[in-house]
Amino acid sequence: MTVQDSVLTDTTEQLTAAVAHHVRALRQGRGWSLDELAGRSGVSKGMVVQIEGARTNPSVGTLCRIADAFGVAITRLLEPAEERRVHITPAAKAPVLWHGPTGGFGRLLGGVNEPEIAELWEWRLDPGDQHTSPDHAPGTRELVHVREGELTVTVDGRDHHLTEGDTIAFVADTTHGYRNPGDAPAHVTMVVLMPPGEWDRRR
Repeated sequence: MTVQDSVLTDTTEQLTAAVAHHVRALRQGRGWSLDELAGRSGVSKGMVVQIEGARTNPSVGTLCRIADAFGVAITRLLEPAEERRVHITPAAKAPVLWHGPTGGFGRLLGGVNEPEIAELWEWRLDPGDQHTSPDHAPGTRELVHVREGELTVTVDGRDHHLTEGDTIAFVADTTHGYRNPGDAPAHVTMVVLMPPGEWDRRR
């Protein structure tokens, strides 16, 4: 089973409210209309309206597109409204943004937005789990480290097989994916590094 766009499931109400607040504030701060954000992100206007109204749980793919349009990390859309010089995310509060069919997960551990933009993820892919990610903003890079198990990373249609202790770095501005071909869970740490600036998909 390939999961391309799984929905938020943990602390859903709080995450939905935070995303609604930040998307609306970022859009209005830039003077963009709903149509403008929809066009820049490639997310439908109807979906943007539902997100800003806190009436839907946006998928990780949708969050990626909106964050790319604003030129921010996904964590910027999930964080509390108040600014903090130091931000600690307790393990129990780190949002799980992807769930595999048998217990696998993708957890966003943290991120920074200025001046660098980066995200730190923890993934567990159970045997047979797959996750396909859409293209990120041009110049985005990913570092993926396999702590336990084995993992196949597909970039531009080419498979790269990793085993315990291996690390892969690649440009992630094209469709890419992750698959556990083994018979034991794969435990993975991922860092996503994004270039500064907004990304208008219409260009």
